[in-house]
Amino acid sequence: MRALIIAAVIALSGCTSMNPVHWISPYKMEIQQGNYVTADAVAKLKPGMTRSQVRFLLGTPLLTDAFHSNRWDYPYQDTKQGKLVDKTLLTVFFEGDTMVRVEGTAQPAERAVLPVDASAPAQQAQPASQEGQKQ
Repeated sequence: MRALIIAAVIALSGCTSMNPVHWISPYKMEIQQGNYVTADAVAKLKPGMTRSQVRFLLGTPLLTDAFHSNRWDYPYQDTKQGKLVDKTLLTVFFEGDTMVRVEGTAQPAERAVLPVDASAPAQQAQPASQEGQKQ
């Protein structure tokens, strides 16, 4: 009788969410793939720029298609704990060697860039050797 109860408990424990096997999971890496193109860099793009100027601002595109040489694709994908968190695609279109338009979404800047306050006086650090000579 005792063996039958133990066998039933073991058999039913596999059906519950309290199974210790589900408590342990393997480590899943955070994976970022593609080109991280910020909105600041996209804002600097202007129609009429050359391919080399676009490459300087955005970097080398991850995808260049031999059949569609007039466009560059900048995909980006972020995976955390095995789940897709963010997926974007930015496409730059060209006619010949000049940029025509940009489609898609870009990533936000990693940190906000504050404008320089023109009303604040400029302060320059003087070397320690010059400070001692003034006294």
